[in-house]
Amino acid sequence: MIRIQEVAGKIMTHLEAFNGSKAAMDTPQILIVRGISRKRIKPKDLGKLLSETLESIEAQRVEMVSEEAVNIIGIMDENIRASVDIPEETDIQGIYRLKESFESINCHLEYALATVENIGLFLILWKDKSGVGPVFVELVVSNLHVGYTS
Repeated sequence: MIRIQEVAGKIMTHLEAFNGSKAAMDTPQILIVRGISRKRIKPKDLGKLLSETLESIEAQRVEMVSEEAVNIIGIMDENIRASVDIPEETDIQGIYRLKESFESINCHLEYALATVENIGLFLILWKDKSGVGPVFVELVVSNLHVGYTS
């Protein structure tokens, strides 16, 4: 079985964001990593970069409005809540509000939910719409089998 750290490492390496990246959460069930890509990408090309990144690890995209997405996000949420007390309920609409809030501060944001074998991942890329500055990377990688530790 593939491990969450292996998936995260491949993604961050492909995005040239591995060096200097930091884990915001690192448990056997879930890994949340933030980094800055060294790739020079225009904001309008973030979607293409996102697709290329998922293809590089043979990930299967999951439609955000689907039962599968609800299940994956629910497992990710459960894995986070196992380590952190969060009083609010899971809200898939929060993803859309996140995108709107980034756009309101003049940033372009692209995201995707995907799976690779026994792992779910949520990848967010964002950059200032002016094209100035780096591409920021936020990545959540989670075991989809509750109780499985890699």
